[in-house]
Amino acid sequence: MQDIQRKAAAIRLIIFDVDGVLTDGSLFLGDDGQEYKAFNSKDGHGMVMLQQTGVQIAIITGRTSEVVRIRMASLGVQHVYQGKRDKLPAYAELKQVTGLDDAQIAYVGDDVVDLPVMTRVGLAIAVQDAHELAKQHAHWITPSGGGRGAAREVCEMIMDAQDNLQRMLQAYTA
Repeated sequence: MQDIQRKAAAIRLIIFDVDGVLTDGSLFLGDDGQEYKAFNSKDGHGMVMLQQTGVQIAIITGRTSEVVRIRMASLGVQHVYQGKRDKLPAYAELKQVTGLDDAQIAYVGDDVVDLPVMTRVGLAIAVQDAHELAKQHAHWITPSGGGRGAAREVCEMIMDAQDNLQRMLQAYTA
């Protein structure tokens, strides 16, 4: 765990997949083709707090959904890449735009499509219910599954490693 703390302390950008990470992976489709997703509000608040500490957040997802655009806008996430089945070009663009290197970037994934990025970042994270291969390539596995608080756990782990967690939580008890 000490190695994970060291890696987490260096993170300046965290990239989340959406389906299976920020959601439980369920896709709800209406008769009109409209797509619906359920997001965990605790995950969202963790993402907001993490951004307040100066860590940037990005999304790279293979699907394209208006609900993802709306949810990320409500959380203040500026780097949103949708429809990226091959996630490496978006990852390369993020590195260029932010000026960060691999060691300063974390990625949270749940499936084999996430592996090309997971194997490059400084901190690769898999959610508890991820595909076994994603877990094998992760530096850390969240205690909770995708859409069930895993993103909050990641955000708090990074804030803790950077000595920001207690300060951020104390703002609610003062």
